[in-house]
Order: sequence, then structure tokens, then C-alpha cells
Amino acid sequence: MKTKNLKKNIIRWTLRIVLFFFLSSLATTILYSFVRVPITPLMVIRLVEGLFSGDPVGIHKKWTSIDEISPNMVRAVVASEDQLFLEHYGFDFNAIDKARKHNEHSRKKRGASTISQQTAKNVFLWPARTWLRKGLEVYFTVLIEVFWSKERIMEVYLNVAEMGNGYYGVGAAAPHFFNKKPAQLTKAEAAAIAACLPDPRRRNPAKPSPYVAGRRNAILRHMSQINPIDFSK
Repeated sequence: MKTKNLKKNIIRWTLRIVLFFFLSSLATTILYSFVRVPITPLMVIRLVEGLFSGDPVGIHKKWTSIDEISPNMVRAVVASEDQLFLEHYGFDFNAIDKARKHNEHSRKKRGASTISQQTAKNVFLWPARTWLRKGLEVYFTVLIEVFWSKERIMEVYLNVAEMGNGYYGVGAAAPHFFNKKPAQLTKAEAAAIAACLPDPRRRNPAKPSPYVAGRRNAILRHMSQINPIDFSK
């Protein structure tokens, strides 16, 4: 009898936890569809890492409306990270398949995350290569694709993405690296910021290494090949 009661209690509490997670994640996603994201797990993790390492970097961010961000920046991250951003529903299955085939035969792993997936990870989750994290990333990606517009996804991404050591979002990165407002970024400057996104803490868009300069130039070529990003369609 005690064993049966224990099992029932475990099942009951498990269901309660699952229901709480679902309702709270749903409510938070809907809230963030119109409220600024105040802080992310990655910001907290980096802050704690800095404190323990004795090299605190702080959290530098300034929320910037998509209307106050240069179209060059939007176009640069689309050209660099996700050229089908406006067309897919959160996942680029062709890119996923290509990455899977590449990773089967290469030590250097290739990702296939869309901007939507990266936004979901940045806002709700932590940086880790685990099946749990990836599963939750899929879940939150579906949520933001359902409840947020593409314009909102881009706006949040450009405000929370790590763009330097302690710098998050283009509102903080543009004045720090180029002494400019986000709306004033040129094509080359936007491409340079996008070129650093895979490893922003070790790369400087204002003083690009040969590798970053090469990526910047490649992004500029891709920018010239894609149409202007129009969220009104």
C-alpha cells in the first residue's frame, strides 16, 4: 500500500511540475512578445564566471528597438546566420541534414541553428551540448515562432546576443566597438559584428584578425546577393 501511494505521489508531483513548466514557459513567451527581455541565463552565467575567475566583466546592454537598428545589421546576421530566416518556421531542415552528414565525417563540427533557435537558446536556456538542452531549444523555438513575429524574433536576437566580452546586443556593441549608434552602422561594420558572433568574446570587429576580416568580406558578398529584409510581408 505504501509503495502504491509513493508511486501515485511521484506521478502526481511529476505531472504538477510538467504542468507548471508548460504554463510558466507559455506565459513568459507571450510576455516577451511585447515586453523587453531584462536578462538571460547566459548573462548571469558569464557574470558569475567573471566573478569566480577574478576578472568581472559585468553586463553591458541597451535595449534598442528594431526601428533604431540599421537595416545593415539585420541583413548582416541574416546573410551570416540564417539566409532563409523569413521563409522557415524555426528550423532549416536542409541545413540540419547537411550539418549531420558533415559531422559524420569531420572532427570540426558544423551547426545548423537558425536565428529563431539561437534566440530561443539565448533567452531561455544555457550554453551546453546536451540532448536536454537541444530538446528544450526545439520546444522554445516552436513557442516563439507561434507567438512572436519574425520582426520580434530579430529584435530580441539583436538585443540579447553576446557580441563581446560582457556586451550583449547591438545597442551596447555599436557604441563600444565603433562609437556609433546602432542605426549608424555601415554595411562593413555590421558584417564585422556578425563575423564575430561564433566566438564574440575572443574577436574584435573593430580590430579584425585576418580570419574575421575574411568572414566579414564573405558576409558582405552574401549581403549583396540577398534581398532587403522586409518584415511587412
